[in-house]
Amino acid sequence: MAHYLDPKNDLTFKRVFGEHKHLCKSLLNSMLPLENPVVDLEYQTGELIPELAKILRNTVVDVRCTDAIGRQFIVEMQLYWSDSFKSRVVLNASKAYLKQLDKAEEFRLLQPVYALNFVNETFENSPEMKDEYLHHYKIVNIKHIEKRIDDLEFFFVELPKFKPQNRAEQKLHDLWMIFLTQVNENTDEIPPELMKNELTREAVGYMERAAYTKTQLEAYDKFKDVIMIEKSIIGDAMKKGREEGREEGREEGLVEGEAKGRSEIQENVVIKSFKEGLAVETISTITGLTSEQIIEILKRHGLT
Repeated sequence: MAHYLDPKNDLTFKRVFGEHKHLCKSLLNSMLPLENPVVDLEYQTGELIPELAKILRNTVVDVRCTDAIGRQFIVEMQLYWSDSFKSRVVLNASKAYLKQLDKAEEFRLLQPVYALNFVNETFENSPEMKDEYLHHYKIVNIKHIEKRIDDLEFFFVELPKFKPQNRAEQKLHDLWMIFLTQVNENTDEIPPELMKNELTREAVGYMERAAYTKTQLEAYDKFKDVIMIEKSIIGDAMKKGREEGREEGREEGLVEGEAKGRSEIQENVVIKSFKEGLAVETISTITGLTSEQIIEILKRHGLT
């Protein structure tokens, strides 16, 4: 019997969608409402605008690619929700858009950027949105919403909200969502609809534990451990911050308490991640801190 890994892990997500263009193309076409589907694409590697490192934090996204007509796509998997994640998404998309100026001599030649973000937590809890798992943001005129600027579009997918539709023939959109939500380390039997489609069947093959080296599996487990640690720290720190705010009996106290909690979260995650053997660049991706800030924290605790 095959043993499977979770496609939401950084290592496996990049293995499927960051190394196989046809699978990434299928995901984009099935998830995004594109007037013209993606026909072909090329991966973009490296940092976004490294020369602005002192102003804008360097962030390494999971998958960044450009299609045959120049449109750019940023695809990310986020295992937990934080208030700053939307800001980071906007920042990365804006940097990708700006980077086109390296090649385009006129603004009219700039192509749109689409940011597709999968989140393994529920973050929209209002009654009117309790069943909506796909959220599409774009720049619109607030009075005449049909008037819009098409250069930047953002998509956030709440994975826990997804419920497969009972259809005779599943659409690729549903198949990729089933792949991301129902394949994991506890899976004994792969959903049969995934095995009937050649694309998702191929992706499932990349989830077999036997397809990875010992070193890769260690990296997989280390990433998983760091995420669990970070989520635990976040929960504890935010609870402590709220309690401190309530004890002070004023709104400012709550804000100050939560801010203090967030600072403690980042510092503890940096320390634990470093002790787990993660590189400074990886810790930067996880925490949102610059390499300089991380090194400063490590120095304060005598770790460098």
